[in-house]
This record gives sequence, structure tokens and C-alpha cells, in this order.
Amino acid sequence: MSNIASVKKVHFVGIGGIGMSALAQYLVDLGIEVTGSDRDASPVTDLLESRGISVMLTQVAENVPKDADLIVYSEAVWADNPERARATELGIPQKSYFEVLGDASEAKRTVAVSGTHGKTTTTGMLARILRDAQVSPTAIVGSLVRDFGSNYLPGSSDWLVVEACEYKRDFLTLAPEILVITNIELDHTDYYKDLEDVQNAFRTLAEKLPPNGTIITDATHPNIAPVLEGLSAKIVDYTLEPSYETRFPGEYNKMNARAAAAAARIVLPSITESQIADALAAFEGTWRRFEYKGTTKKGAGVYDDYAHHPTAVRKTITELRAKTNGQVFVAFHPHLFSRTRDLLDDFATAFEGADRVLIAPIFAAREIDDGTVSNAILAERIRENGVVADAMSLEEINDVLESEPGDQDLIMTMGAGNIYKIADQLVKH
Repeated sequence: MSNIASVKKVHFVGIGGIGMSALAQYLVDLGIEVTGSDRDASPVTDLLESRGISVMLTQVAENVPKDADLIVYSEAVWADNPERARATELGIPQKSYFEVLGDASEAKRTVAVSGTHGKTTTTGMLARILRDAQVSPTAIVGSLVRDFGSNYLPGSSDWLVVEACEYKRDFLTLAPEILVITNIELDHTDYYKDLEDVQNAFRTLAEKLPPNGTIITDATHPNIAPVLEGLSAKIVDYTLEPSYETRFPGEYNKMNARAAAAAARIVLPSITESQIADALAAFEGTWRRFEYKGTTKKGAGVYDDYAHHPTAVRKTITELRAKTNGQVFVAFHPHLFSRTRDLLDDFATAFEGADRVLIAPIFAAREIDDGTVSNAILAERIRENGVVADAMSLEEINDVLESEPGDQDLIMTMGAGNIYKIADQLVKH
């Protein structure tokens, strides 16, 4: 890995991030000593601790080892963070997660799985297919994959399967030989000004492929076709793949499976149809992707999903609605003020398959509230479309979901914030 081969000790600031934690495990497998810090415990930090990686749940200057060769920081960690500031004082080099991921990519034959929706599931599916076919890929996935018990799959071959995030054009640090584009929509409106801006980012990534590279995508989709015009790379249309059986509902999951299958054929041309089908049928899924959690004390089924874009919200609710004749309760944690504001019209109609929608305060993440949007405004817009919706605190949402849904009803906690903790609480009985 360029610029990493001589590194012996690395400290991660924000190691609990889903990508950061996978990269940390990869560096450990390279024989590098890894420490890290984060602000809160989570299933991810628990996983790291179980694998012998020390995680400090505070972020203070003293956490930084004086003999560290490199600091790797999450994009959510600013330069004035106490640990990054201390590293600057000590003269320790610092790199972002995506810069180090790019180093890893340059040292491997990389399959980059990109797209507005579905890239996590597709990455997990592809890694499972290739693992079962004895390709032994290394994989870095944007969620915990049940099949691997981790968001990281260690491999012995020169293939790297990696989830490629488009935010801030971060995926341009990668050096893919194979590029999967599941779909393209406007998102990350705090960075991208419009859909064309998003398309330009994907186009730039596609242009990085070598002459013998392959792009796997829905080639005729109106949002994708302009990205592909005039490219020298081979284009493979995954929508021409057969339909595969999986454990998960929805046409969108069938499309994810098709994309994974098409990519597997390029990596391993000798792979058989039965190898692909068997691996996809056995794929156990990922954390927070239509994940069944259990039942409440009153018998209501509880699911959890990461959906935080209107398209994903709509599709997820549609599939949940098909599973019951009872009521569908959705607890939604909006992620980012900018996304909620700029996609408000789409969010207003995305919940139409639900009977009751509970909207938590917007999860700010990297943003500051400018007062232009709130959970109350979103709830009002949803009500205008005929769905019962209320703005509530997380505590109030938990109380409603414990007391109201019955044994014929289903609950979905949804969003990119920490709403999943309510799902965990509801099934603890």
C-alpha cells in the first residue's frame, strides 16, 4: 500500500465510523499496531474491542500516542479536534479515511461499488459470492455483514471489494478496475448543487478506469446514460441478469443481487450460475438494512433500516406494508438539515404507505441548525398528504411504540441517525 508499507503504528480519530473501523481491521491484518478513539460506544466499537483494537471513548489530546507514525481521521472530525491538534503539535502526519482507503485501492485490483442507494447490500452480496467461489477477496463494507460478523472481510488474493461513497467526491481517491454504479439520484445537497453535479462526480470516477476496465450499471437509466457517453471502458448492463432469490424483500434487493452477480462474472469469468445463485440465496444481510429485530411486549414486529433518502424510505415502507394487514408504524430520524430541507417535497410523499409516522428531531451530524427546517415542518408536510404524522422526541417515540402497536402491527425504525437504539430497546423484553 503506497505510503503505508513502512508505517508501524496508526491512531484513528473517529474509529467507530463504519468505514474507519473496517479500515482499522485491515491495517491490523497488515501487521500495523492500531489504536483509536470515538465519542460513544456502539456495536462497531464493541466489535473492534473484541478483535483486540483499543478504543478510547473520549477524544482528548492524551489519546494520541507520541510514537504514532500516522493519524487517520474521519471526515466528521475537524482539524481543531483535540487529537488532531495534538498530532499537529507532535508533527505526526495525518490522512483522511478516504486517502488511506485510496492507498489500499492502489495496491489491489479494486471493485468499487457506488450509487445513491443499494451500494452497501451490493458490496456485501458481491463479497459473499466471491468468498464462496474461493476468490478470497478483501472487502470493506459500509455496514456490519452477518455473513462475516464484521464490516470487513480479510482476503488473501489481490482483489479488493470496497463500498465507494460519493459524498464530497470522496470515491475519487479510489483506483477501480471494475466500477459498479447501482443508481444515481440527487443527494448530499450540502455539497452537490444539483443532479448534474452528482453525475459529473460519477463521470470523473468512471474516467479513472483503465482501458480494460468494466462499468456495471443500469446502462439505459436516464440519470446514468449521460455518465457513460463516450467512455472507453466496457459497459455491462446488470439489469440483463436473471432474477435471483434472496432472503430480503423488494425489487430493489433483486437489482442489488443482479449488480453483484454481474460484477462477480467479471472478477471470475469461470464462475457458474449455481455458485452465484447459492451464495445470494444464503446471503444473511447487513446491519440496518431491512433488519428484523424481534417483537415488542405487545407482539408487534420490529424492523430497522438505514433508509434516509426519500426513494429508499418509500421503497422500504412499500415492502413493509406488504408484510401485514395490520398497521404500519414508522419512526423516522431525518439525517441532515440540508437533505431534509432540499428534498422536503419528496419526503412529504415518501411515507404514504404508513399508518402512523413519528418524526424525531433532525440528526445534525456535521451541520448547524439554521432554523429553516425541523421535524415539525416535515411532520406537517406528511400530514398534508393524508398520513398521520407527529414530531416527537426520541423518548416520546419510544413510549408510543411500546404502548400502541399490537400483535398484528409492524414497526420500522428508519434513518441514518441513532433511531436504531429505539428498535433495540423495544425488543429487549
